[in-house]
Amino acid sequence: MKSQDFKELIIRSLDSESDPEMASGKLEEAGVTYRFREGFTERVIDKIFTAGDSVVREIEFVRSLNSVFYRIALTGVAAIVLLMISIFIVQGSLSMDSFLGIGNTNDESILYLLTGN
Repeated sequence: MKSQDFKELIIRSLDSESDPEMASGKLEEAGVTYRFREGFTERVIDKIFTAGDSVVREIEFVRSLNSVFYRIALTGVAAIVLLMISIFIVQGSLSMDSFLGIGNTNDESILYLLTGN
């Protein structure tokens, strides 16, 4: 059987209205047979079940990662709140300049420091 014939059989097998027995009959007429070694079924089933275990492990990993993220995020928010309170106590106000640690400077000098121009 030529490779073009195989391609046509594969393409026809994707059609939902095609007859799979006709395709297998053509393959058998061409001398193509499929024989599997002993234990093939068990190995396939083992692979399927181990894949299920890996999906469960991945779900458990995502859950634990989410719980760790929430713990770190809450700690970060608490640190930001403490920082803002300490800035308010030291500076007497809570403006953007006091948050950035900038004293009485011009906007032009800030731009010069940031851009170098």
